[in-house]
Amino acid sequence: MYFYRRNIMEAQNDDILLLKLIKQDDQLAFKQVFYKYIDPLSHFVNFYIRDWDATEELVMDLFSFIWENRTTLEIKITLKAYLFQAAKNKAFTHIRDKKDTVAIDDVSGQLFSTEDWQVEFDELSRLVEEAVSLLPEKCREIFSRSRDKNLTNREIAEELGISVKTVEGQITIALKKIKAFLGDKYAYLW
Repeated sequence: MYFYRRNIMEAQNDDILLLKLIKQDDQLAFKQVFYKYIDPLSHFVNFYIRDWDATEELVMDLFSFIWENRTTLEIKITLKAYLFQAAKNKAFTHIRDKKDTVAIDDVSGQLFSTEDWQVEFDELSRLVEEAVSLLPEKCREIFSRSRDKNLTNREIAEELGISVKTVEGQITIALKKIKAFLGDKYAYLW
């Protein structure tokens, strides 16, 4: 169990560091994110639209958007959650814009317009902020430094004079409590 938690924390820290580097125009970091997520995102999008050519185009558009907007990109939860939510929205927009009629069963969910997506995203952001505000003070402080300031666990530990393991434990607690607060509606984020 410890090994599993450690790997999750390391993966999240890697994503935070990679995102930081991407914002500083690091193409190698961007390639690392690209190769880490290209296959899972492609399978995820293709589940909805069932067209590999369109899937490839949509996922490439998503990564192009990430690179072109890297300096202004604000990710509130995790890079993984952001990528999958953005991919889902692209898939739904593609389905909506198709001229063919699509049975609702083929979509496995609701179709969202851009405005609907923005409303849902704003609601999710508000819920995450509320969940974070309910965390114990130390846990909230560590989680905020990790997500808002994009600090690594080591940087947080050094700033607060605590061990890296304590930081990892507090972030794990925060993620569990946020996940429980959000409930099943946002289970795809985890």
